[in-house]
Amino acid sequence: MAPPIRNDIRNDVRTDRSTPGTTRRSLLAGVAALGALGAAGCSRVATASTTDGGDLLERLRAAGVVRLGIAGEIPFGYIDKDGELTGEAPELAKAVFKRLGVDRVQPVPTEFGSLIPGLNSQQFDVVAAGMYVNPERCDQVIFADPDYQMLDSFIVRKGNPMGLHDYKDVVEKKARFATGTGYAEIQYAVDAGYKESDILIVPDQVAGLNAVESGRADVFAGTALTTREVVKKSAKTEATKAFAPLVDGKPHVDGGAFAFRLTETKLRDAFNVELRKLKKSGELFRILRPFGFTEAEMTDLTAKELCGG
Repeated sequence: MAPPIRNDIRNDVRTDRSTPGTTRRSLLAGVAALGALGAAGCSRVATASTTDGGDLLERLRAAGVVRLGIAGEIPFGYIDKDGELTGEAPELAKAVFKRLGVDRVQPVPTEFGSLIPGLNSQQFDVVAAGMYVNPERCDQVIFADPDYQMLDSFIVRKGNPMGLHDYKDVVEKKARFATGTGYAEIQYAVDAGYKESDILIVPDQVAGLNAVESGRADVFAGTALTTREVVKKSAKTEATKAFAPLVDGKPHVDGGAFAFRLTETKLRDAFNVELRKLKKSGELFRILRPFGFTEAEMTDLTAKELCGG
């Protein structure tokens, strides 16, 4: 399993993404556009459920709206140029919650590292930010099963002159290595033998692209999704083939999912039922595809597997 990751880390994204969250997902792109919505959304929701499994689903149905904690990160959850909430997680949330009898979603923007504290302090109802599932987070929240899986990839100069295909190559060829603030790739590189103090930390994948284009770095590590998207308009760089980083000597695949408060197992279970239907019908892929996801990112991983059993 992935090493424990701080709450502000995700594999892009994500992340870092973290996320990850892109912090892995970078800070609050589009938060300004969310001013009016955020003001309403940041009010606290009702007191946590005390009944077995929680009663949040019933309360959301009665209210007709669910508050989504987002981190303003493309493509996971953000405000578009028209000021509308979108991204893979919000669009999936719209589909699932409509099936659950909740017609509206309302974004509550925050920094990625504040998503779990914000959820547990009841500033919103669910984290909808493509958050990577890992054992440390599983002690603080409960996750739905992942709606996507993610491998890593590098941004390198055209033609990949140094032949960098994984973290071992980066170490052996003494490449100047960059990755994003809070990205899980920091730990993956360190585990491969790269000195952490030598890593160039940049805000996000766009800054990583600029670092490689300008020659400040030989390679930038991020998720396969974000690297392949960001190089599309670059004449100087390319994304390497996706690969699984090694964790404890074994290939590791990350998965992103919705997060719920520990008490709300009924809502989580109901969400999972509808998510499985969307996976089986192919509708999940149709929802995620406009945001750059491919069939390779579809997954049958479970939260239990990624939480460590």
